[in-house]
Amino acid sequence: MSEELQINYDKLMEKALKHVVVEALKIAADEGLPGEHHFYITFKTSHPNARLSAQLLNQYPEDMTIVLQHQFANLMIGATYFEVDLSFGGIPQTLRIPYDAITYFADPHAKFALSFAAEEDMFARVADVETEEPEQPKAAPTAVVVSIDEYRKKHA
Repeated sequence: MSEELQINYDKLMEKALKHVVVEALKIAADEGLPGEHHFYITFKTSHPNARLSAQLLNQYPEDMTIVLQHQFANLMIGATYFEVDLSFGGIPQTLRIPYDAITYFADPHAKFALSFAAEEDMFARVADVETEEPEQPKAAPTAVVVSIDEYRKKHA
């Protein structure tokens, strides 16, 4: 008898919660951020599909948090990533951030936050590494809803 089909609810939950992030970004791209809404987005700069300048990558080799509030431009929503123009030290730069690279999203005005847990080395850039044994499959990342106060305590 064949192995029974399993439903990976963790993966389904993460996909659904990432969709919330995408939809919020679409609203911001189409209509701007209403009222006092603003977004904190933390992402893995080491994700192979992330695009940012060498200077920013050197400054933030693992994680980076951006804030979308008053000074951002050209927010474009793609199928697997978003792009946004931000200014760093007075120098405008375009960032491409894959949704899979996002580890934290918050809208403090709405007191809404999502934390996406991923394995430390999930997005490590590895060049031409051969292993004697095949790599074991990694567990799917999971997402949890956290309060902004809880996040600030944990990351203070």
